[in-house]
Amino acid sequence: MRDELAGRLRQLRDLTGRSLRELARDSHLSSSSLSRYLSGQAVPPWPAVVALCRAAGRDPRPLRELWERARDNPRPAGAAVPAVRNDLPHDVTAFTGRRTELAALLGAARDGTLVTIDGMGGVGKSALAVHAAHLLTADFPDGQLYLDLHGFTPGRERVEPAEALRVLLAALGVPPGRIPDGIAERAALWRSELAPRRALVLLDNAADAEHVRELLPGAGASFVVITSRRRMVELNGVQPIALDVLPADEAAQLFAEAAGGTRPGDVSEVLRRCGNLPLAIRVAAARLRHRPAWTFDTLVERLREGDLAVTDVFAMSLRQLDPAQRRMFGLLGLVPGEDIDAYGAAAIAGIPLGNARSLLEDLVDVHLVQEPAPGRYRMHDLLRQAARADHGTAGQAPAIARLADYYLSGMLAVKPLVEILIPLPVIVTQPPPALPALDGLDAAVDWMDTEWLNLTATFALAVDLRIDAPAVGLGQLATISQARRGGTAHLRRWLEDSLAAAKRLGDRRLLASHRYLLGAVLMRAGLLTRATPELEAARALMAADGETLGEALTLMQLAEIRVYLDDAESAVALLRDAAGLRPLGDAIRVRVSAGLGQALVHLGRWQDATETIAEVIETARGLDRQTQRMCVDVLGWAALGRGDATTALDFAEQARQLNRATRNPIFEAASLTDVAVALRHLGRVEEATARHDEAVRILHRAGEPHRLVRILIPYARACLATGDPAAAEPHFRAALEIATAHGLDHVLPVARAGLSRPVPGHLRNSAAAP
Repeated sequence: MRDELAGRLRQLRDLTGRSLRELARDSHLSSSSLSRYLSGQAVPPWPAVVALCRAAGRDPRPLRELWERARDNPRPAGAAVPAVRNDLPHDVTAFTGRRTELAALLGAARDGTLVTIDGMGGVGKSALAVHAAHLLTADFPDGQLYLDLHGFTPGRERVEPAEALRVLLAALGVPPGRIPDGIAERAALWRSELAPRRALVLLDNAADAEHVRELLPGAGASFVVITSRRRMVELNGVQPIALDVLPADEAAQLFAEAAGGTRPGDVSEVLRRCGNLPLAIRVAAARLRHRPAWTFDTLVERLREGDLAVTDVFAMSLRQLDPAQRRMFGLLGLVPGEDIDAYGAAAIAGIPLGNARSLLEDLVDVHLVQEPAPGRYRMHDLLRQAARADHGTAGQAPAIARLADYYLSGMLAVKPLVEILIPLPVIVTQPPPALPALDGLDAAVDWMDTEWLNLTATFALAVDLRIDAPAVGLGQLATISQARRGGTAHLRRWLEDSLAAAKRLGDRRLLASHRYLLGAVLMRAGLLTRATPELEAARALMAADGETLGEALTLMQLAEIRVYLDDAESAVALLRDAAGLRPLGDAIRVRVSAGLGQALVHLGRWQDATETIAEVIETARGLDRQTQRMCVDVLGWAALGRGDATTALDFAEQARQLNRATRNPIFEAASLTDVAVALRHLGRVEEATARHDEAVRILHRAGEPHRLVRILIPYARACLATGDPAAAEPHFRAALEIATAHGLDHVLPVARAGLSRPVPGHLRNSAAAP
């Protein structure tokens, strides 16, 4: 009778949806008394039964007769009281953090949901599960069962399901003679025995879903928690809780508490070397705490020497991998960037894309690889060390060459979409198995931005390993991104670092394009005396090979340098030489005309500049947007020179829209300055100031001092030309300071002149091209 009454009371408890502690509080009972009533160890007084019925919203009167029989029929003397097992390991000392995950776990216990906790070795899965189980003890009065399945325990065979069921049944008090031999029969008995109970079952360290499938309960109110290094996606109806390494603040708190309750100083290096893994942090803290002769610096020094072999934590996980998975894991350890996509992984492994995706998902499932965003994969630093140690670095150069060829192939696909016309004879030795869909400007720019840091890291490693063709190719193709994102100084270093590789390859066309790009970048950085010999050398190489497109573009760069040096007459001569080259093609021919128009503007020949563009404008409208923008720029500058600020503003706005459409903020900043200059001449000073400030912000973010000077000076001139020398002064002064700091010698006379007196009349209305 007592057991039947306890069963009915447990049903009432389930109806309330409350934890044992909450129900005890609301019923004005102690948790321990309520636990005895629900387990059948004691018969509650009738007021307690009434309180439970009220909490569940049920009439207590139908239970009166059952309660009286249970009260009047106590268990015979000597009758065995069912043992309530608590097999939980000791709770973790100084449990820290995991507030969100702990709340999810406790909530799932209330809902009776099966929970899996997955994560890499040492991340604290068992610690979280055991800690939560101790907090839930009172909620599960029929026992707390714990079983380590040893799915990833070094040196131990895993506990097979049949043996696990025998241990669990014995823990429920089933006599050995009643436990059948067959696994299916044991699983059925386990579900039957567990169904009427409210028990907590913690299955720790499972190898995979099949390891625990037969151990799952059927009906009833018991709660099962499973921990594993592998995601259990095959189990239906489970709530997964995935653990990552601790955040920095929680990791620091854990170290302090595990080391004795005080933080010894800056623990960032200790945490970094422990990878923010709770297990490694506890080991390191324990060493400090139990070695009185050690100082904190001693611990740091030992960690630097590799004394804490946390990679051993992953040894069993690696042994679970098949050869293909293990090879992919090892190759990912060689990846120099922060993350990689499936296309890059296929390339570095030299396998089809579908195979790479399958292997990556396998590694994600066992927490050897993370997927922070769909289709992007990364490794924890400690796992990267383990991968490199497992794979070795003997095959590093071929793997990095394959990865570099993936980035090269992607950038070559991007090149025509972002309207870069210079021919680049880049060498792709091993085309990748597949490339992402780069079929439009937005997709191309997004891919380029996403992969930029990875491409940067791959380039640096290719240079270090003397993988010459990828090093040169990435150095050259980086101009595609840097031309629009800024960072000219960074790009200059790339080209300088890979120049020796370009010479070693012995390809004259490749060397010519490299020297052209280096000269162009030096010019964009304002280092004109260094840029000129590089461009002249590139022109000579291109002329010798009959590379007319490249030679014309090189002459345009040399002409632009002459404009910067206030020698526009020489610029006109260089551009006329470029126009005489054959064949050129429409795009290059129109750009040469645009360059000629710019030089004529600087000479104050407004009508000649306008007529030069008029001859090619119809052709330009059928070409790429950057070519169109160059023509529109000249028309705007010429209009302003003639005193037609309204027309100049219209052209400047058109140029800005073209730059925005091509997602080129560097050029957009130049167009914003032209807009600001025109607005100044129209007397719309507040609007002009806002546009100019926006342009300055863009170039400050991009880290482009020379381009910044090139927009400060024309705006300052516009201030002077419209009778506002007080507004011009801070812009000239800023240009002087920047030019002095960065060695932009050609700008210094202009800035100084602006501070001392108005500029010459023929420059007064022009916005210098950036």
